[in-house]
Amino acid sequence: MRIILFLLIFISAFSSAQDNKTTQVDPYVQNKGKASPVVRPEDKVKIIHSDEFNKDTKYEGNQYLVGHVQIEHQGSILYADEVILYNDQSIVKAIGNAKLQNADGSVITAHEMEYNGATQKGVARKDVVLTDPKQTIKTDILYYDKLANQAYFNTGGTISDAQNVMYTKSATYFLDTKMIDFVGNVKIDSPDYIIEGPNIKQNQNTKVAEFFGPTTITNRANPKNRIYTERGTYRMETKEAFLNKNSKIFYNDKILTGDDMYFNNITGFGKATGNVTLDDPKERRYIKGGYGEVFQKKDSAMMTKSPYAVKIMEKDSIYFAAEKILSYQRPDSADITIKKSFLRAYKKGRIYKSNAQGRADSIAFNETDGIMHMYTNPILWSGEKQVTGDKVEAYFNTKTENIDSLKVIGNAFAISKVDSLNLKDEFNQVKGKFMTVYYQNNEIKEARVVGNAQSIAYVDDVDQETKQPQRIGITLSTCGIIGALFEETGLQIISCSIGANSDTYPMSMIEPDKRKFSDFNWNTKDRIRKWQDILVDSPNYEEIKYTSDNELFNKAQEAVDKERAKEEAKKPKRVRK
Repeated sequence: MRIILFLLIFISAFSSAQDNKTTQVDPYVQNKGKASPVVRPEDKVKIIHSDEFNKDTKYEGNQYLVGHVQIEHQGSILYADEVILYNDQSIVKAIGNAKLQNADGSVITAHEMEYNGATQKGVARKDVVLTDPKQTIKTDILYYDKLANQAYFNTGGTISDAQNVMYTKSATYFLDTKMIDFVGNVKIDSPDYIIEGPNIKQNQNTKVAEFFGPTTITNRANPKNRIYTERGTYRMETKEAFLNKNSKIFYNDKILTGDDMYFNNITGFGKATGNVTLDDPKERRYIKGGYGEVFQKKDSAMMTKSPYAVKIMEKDSIYFAAEKILSYQRPDSADITIKKSFLRAYKKGRIYKSNAQGRADSIAFNETDGIMHMYTNPILWSGEKQVTGDKVEAYFNTKTENIDSLKVIGNAFAISKVDSLNLKDEFNQVKGKFMTVYYQNNEIKEARVVGNAQSIAYVDDVDQETKQPQRIGITLSTCGIIGALFEETGLQIISCSIGANSDTYPMSMIEPDKRKFSDFNWNTKDRIRKWQDILVDSPNYEEIKYTSDNELFNKAQEAVDKERAKEEAKKPKRVRK
């Protein structure tokens, strides 16, 4: 009978307005200056249990319940040691071991709670814990809106689930969608990764996090492997990142950037499109292109869509380009603790260095040992010299960063312009099966040719009277092995052995078509003259037109023709009878 009387008094009091002060009630749950709303039957709370029911001056004349209090409102039950009834605003305030159990399964516990039955807004204070099947929220002050079905705090707190613990200054939790909006120094701590950023939204159903602002995802086991983005999403369960603004992927001491990026932290596979750069500070090399892929576990990468690579050196960098560029690292066969770096350029490979430029269908470069292989129709220029063959190998001095030597395997052919200051059609040539070319002061200095070695060399001497160079003629040599020395304007045959045959012909005695080998292939159209030339298949320069100097030969030929005509004239002519 006593409880029934309490209920009648409570319901009656809730339906009438009073003049009591409500300054001790949080503004969030107040009616904010509006007239007290009409209390509908469904808005009324029901007192299920209370040890005592009081009304005195303790709480400014407001009624209060004491001892094992239980109040029900639209399926939600409030438990507390003490509950104050602010009847003029349909507000209740719970003090001591407060607990709100909602119909959706969520539970809020705190030292104090306030709840407005009309607006269905509440606030919990001191050691607040909200739990539901998805996660647990802990904070000092939690605001709760039952109509919007969301909870909010801005005093700092944690949100934890089965795998992750999230730390944030402010967060809004939407209980219907299970979406959490974090703001202010957010940190998500998982067993494998740490996510930090100023604004993160996470869906607890899909386990997808969205990033708004500078955010990092750091590998807990290896903090150097991390992701940075200013806009993106992260799938917590599959550990996949989708990055859309100012993003970087740090892995194995390398950095991948691009307009749109993807990375899978489980498989180690990543890709990027639009303004892609793969930077390798350890190797002092970067690769640029329109599309790139990285394979963290294999320590390899691939770049396409007009890619090019730059190997940065102290004095002279090397530039590579092709339709596809690969880079990877492999353990040294002699010492597996040492990794060697490799670069591959496939299809229409191009290379530029200040003292060496080249083309080949594919180029393979061992960056660690400084060995470069050029396959299929390779051609390499150095100054006014050109080398071709079936395969070209270049050996770099890793300390001086200069080319020491070349090996040309199969159909080796070296050509040098006799005088680079004129446009005369004069070229020194040496060819054979195999050739080794030696550099000195960054220029081709010497060549050793083995197997069917042949040479065409212009020969000059100094006129004793004028002290000026004078053309003597052209030397044609065929040997088993030729040693040739490239001088400023000439080719000196310093050795010719095994079946040697060498003859020098004056310019008047050698026919123009004998001054070049049949497979002579001097190329000025495709030659790379500046590093930007590697960015296109061919710079397509206008072919240089050289002038043939056949004056002496023509004069000698005319003299021969005249003498032949005289001899013919002396012969008796047959007269038909």
